[in-house]
Amino acid sequence: MEPSQSGATSSRNVVLTVLVAALGYFVDIYDLILFSIVRTKSLASLGLQGDALLDRGVLLLNMQMIGMLIGGVLWGVLGDRRGRLSVLFGSIFMYSAANIGNGLVQSVEQYAVLRFVAGIGLAGELGAGITLVSEVMTKETRGYGTTLVASVGILGAVVAALVGDSFSWRTAYFVGGGMGLALLLLRVGLFESGMFESARTREAARGDFFLLFRSAARARRYLSIIFMAVPIWYVIGILVTFSPEIAKALGTEPLPQAGRAVLFCYIGLSLGDLASGALSQVLRSRRRVIALFLGLTALGVALYFTLGGASLVGFYAICGVLGFAAGYWAVFVTMASEQFGTNIRATATTTAPNFVRGAVVLLTLSFRALVGPLGVVGAAVAVGVATLAVAVIALGSLEETYGKDLDFVE
Repeated sequence: MEPSQSGATSSRNVVLTVLVAALGYFVDIYDLILFSIVRTKSLASLGLQGDALLDRGVLLLNMQMIGMLIGGVLWGVLGDRRGRLSVLFGSIFMYSAANIGNGLVQSVEQYAVLRFVAGIGLAGELGAGITLVSEVMTKETRGYGTTLVASVGILGAVVAALVGDSFSWRTAYFVGGGMGLALLLLRVGLFESGMFESARTREAARGDFFLLFRSAARARRYLSIIFMAVPIWYVIGILVTFSPEIAKALGTEPLPQAGRAVLFCYIGLSLGDLASGALSQVLRSRRRVIALFLGLTALGVALYFTLGGASLVGFYAICGVLGFAAGYWAVFVTMASEQFGTNIRATATTTAPNFVRGAVVLLTLSFRALVGPLGVVGAAVAVGVATLAVAVIALGSLEETYGKDLDFVE
């Protein structure tokens, strides 16, 4: 093949890789958020009412989160042992099939099993996609690729909110499953990461999750990556999810709808991811940009508690501002992939986002435990202060990774 032809083929592969990873994450986020949107009406149609709607809803959400925690480790290990592509498409197929199954359920028990299966599938797409994009692009430009993946993907939440409100809950699930299965057709022409193929020939353990903890320095790096991103899910899991309860305590009239708060927050998140990712390329620094967005998140939280009670329009606007400020997910996953060698890169990049999502359980438990002594607002403030403080400390312990050569093993 002539050099020009080889270059054109390589460029097409990069574009296709970014496109597939972005659309895969789009469908991933669509399904992740869709359950929260259709939870009440889907359970009501299965015959539940009153307190059972909340109790069974919590059960289904926990089944999904348990599946994601297990899937994060499973897909991460497979990504380093079998390849990034196998995980990328295996996870897309699993959560797409589970989506279609969710639209066919006739009982809560069936629903719970399929939310667990969906959770396992949802856990693999982002890490595999980001790892593959990071390894096929140059070290100077990969930040743009991962930014597009995260920014386009997060818009899946916006579409989920619109589809979930406009169609029946079963149809909404079928739409998600159909989009995922259609995406598998783009697999044709996609190539495996050259770095992964090279790592196969090296004498280094691949896909060993516990390798992340066999060195104190490596364990500190991994945990710092996770703690650094927890404020993102503090915003989503506490301030936005419980917005009706917190807004009531703030005196907001009329009370906001959680679904509408999620919509504005995720629009802000998508714009924030675009801005933070592009800025990390312009400034040639991941750490400085994350520090800036942590500062913006702290400011957004302050606005939420001081001005959020003024009006409903203002409350929704602040949710959008908070989403933008917490929109450093793209830089976080990019930095996670850049911190570790090729032999455990998929493991780290796949598990870290799912452990961050799983941290919502600890955040909500802490929030509920503090409501008694501190009240709703006081509890939310206390959890936020602690979360942001830990994130700042964690970021301070991490090295800069912009432009780092990723062709190495641990």
